[in-house]
Amino acid sequence: MATTGAPRQRVRALLDRLALLARPRAPETLPVRFDRRRIYVLPTGFGLFYSALLGTMVLGGLNYNNNPALLLALLMVGTGLASLIAAQLQLSGLRVVAIDAEPVAAGQSIRVRVHAQAALDRQRRGLQVDTVPALAPGTLLDLDEGRGEADIALPTHRRGWFEVPRLRLSTTRPLGLARAWAYVWPELPLLVHAVPETQGPSLPQGQGETAQSRMKPTGEDVHHLRNYRAGDTRRAIAWKASARRDSLLVREYEQPLGADVVLDWQATAGLPYEARISRLAHWVDLAEREGRRYRLALPGQPTLGPDHGAQHRHACQRALALLPHG
Repeated sequence: MATTGAPRQRVRALLDRLALLARPRAPETLPVRFDRRRIYVLPTGFGLFYSALLGTMVLGGLNYNNNPALLLALLMVGTGLASLIAAQLQLSGLRVVAIDAEPVAAGQSIRVRVHAQAALDRQRRGLQVDTVPALAPGTLLDLDEGRGEADIALPTHRRGWFEVPRLRLSTTRPLGLARAWAYVWPELPLLVHAVPETQGPSLPQGQGETAQSRMKPTGEDVHHLRNYRAGDTRRAIAWKASARRDSLLVREYEQPLGADVVLDWQATAGLPYEARISRLAHWVDLAEREGRRYRLALPGQPTLGPDHGAQHRHACQRALALLPHG
């Protein structure tokens, strides 16, 4: 098994090196449009068999002076040439307008979305999207009403910027006799977050004078009275105040949540470099789950926050992901 796999790997590596000679030869900005100079067409294995069959039919027809056989071979040659043109037209005029992905933690697969557009002059379905070199199974791209989207899962190994490899869009339609393909190499790195610590400790104690609070039906201090709403418990009803107002009023309490949490790089002293980043990434996610306001203090950078929410979390995780590698 190993002896048969080695030649295939060498052939695959040779084809990957040859692919670097095709356009584009360097990362490019989007959008890009496929024209005849960027589209390559070659016969498939079935196409080569089809050509050999046609050659045999032509030789037999000439040898036996069989005009019907020559006419049939001529029709099949025309069909093959039309298939080459149709395969090339599947990609001609196609535009890759955007490539994006949601950030993931290092080690997870990042789902890269490829957005394509084309004029409504012809149907474009069954386009194959894969990478060169092959990093993951390919996926299909179909265009409806001139627009389409495909996503391909690519493996990640380290935090920071993830360089999108060269993407290949190809098709063997309509008859499978020829394969047409074109490349796009986006100059658009994607972000990979640091891996959060799996069994990390709880959040540090809140610091500072700014405290949070939220309204709850039970708590420590009465904050205000409000009108009764369906689902409120009977214990929360302020009966005396309700009698004076001639309407049901409900007590709402203020529940303190504590001061802002400071996630400081210095608080992780003693851990290895990457473990310190994982500890802070864990604390960022934990603070979001608990609804706490937090600020992140990293060496050589301005403090982020205090705040909470999706945008603040993304800013903190981005800062951790882009720290220099130790």
